[in-house]
Amino acid sequence: MLRFTVRRLGQLVLVVFVLSMLLFGWLRMLPGGPVSALLGDRATPAAREQLEKALGLDQPIFVQYFKFLGRAITGDFGTSTGVQRGDSALDVFITRFPATLELSILALALAVVVGIPLGYLAARKRGGWLDNLSITWSLVGVAVPVFFLAFLLKFVFAIELGALPASGRQDSAINATRVTGFYILDGLLTREWDASSWNALVHLILPAIALSTIPFAVIFRITRAAVLDVMDEDYVRTARAKGLGQMVIRRRHILHNAMLPVVTTIGLQTGALLAGAVLTERVFNIAGIGQAVAIGFERKDFPVLQVVILASAMVYVLVNLVVDLSYALIDPRLRTR
Repeated sequence: MLRFTVRRLGQLVLVVFVLSMLLFGWLRMLPGGPVSALLGDRATPAAREQLEKALGLDQPIFVQYFKFLGRAITGDFGTSTGVQRGDSALDVFITRFPATLELSILALALAVVVGIPLGYLAARKRGGWLDNLSITWSLVGVAVPVFFLAFLLKFVFAIELGALPASGRQDSAINATRVTGFYILDGLLTREWDASSWNALVHLILPAIALSTIPFAVIFRITRAAVLDVMDEDYVRTARAKGLGQMVIRRRHILHNAMLPVVTTIGLQTGALLAGAVLTERVFNIAGIGQAVAIGFERKDFPVLQVVILASAMVYVLVNLVVDLSYALIDPRLRTR
């Protein structure tokens, strides 16, 4: 298990290194580049040349990259030019990351809590009304764009019915104590449950439902397919022939083995939530990193784009490392590969 972990950590470092090179080159190939973002398109040639020298953009590309890498290791990505003008790009990420993480955790929890049990039940009742209804529901979840569903939920439940908040992370009238930046957790730590945690949770319901639709559909379909495959295996039939109880067969033989592809799927969907968060946070006006990415592209805020994309990719890689380790715990055969 230790060798497996070390090997995966080595791959993680390599992936992050390659990603930093791709990110460095890609951002500098965008129209305008960092100089135009800082000075504007109407800047004089003299001002552009002066800023290029100050930023080191007149040096060879490999020198620029290693300087960028050195600054990135120390957390120096520059100053925001559009998202939160004048603030450190790293501070922009740190202050906005809790909002996206709270939303992503709740969305993934909804997808897992509903998707896995429903996929298992649909497989057991294959061909029945529950199976057909669940498949249709999952297809709708994949087919309907996240931003359209977000607007639809907001219009029906927030504007027409007035049952849930339409935007933001919390009511502006609430003067809650901030400790970690995670509003729900802050309410628990400060014992301001009614005023802080509950209000923040209510604000997350609509965006979390919108964001969870695609992960739910994927997790449901993979769970259903995996359970169907396992139910037809010889060892399951052998267990039944031996007279083992149905609960033992379902828990020890079917669910345990069917969870292998499901765990991998959950890890991949965790990393993919950022793409949906960009649209969801814009619709519900949530000041998270998804919104920062959207604003960063609009206003050419290269420092913020660098730190957000690189940090998000590192989170994605770390999540998949955890998935790989859990996969190895579930299936010991993988530890020797």
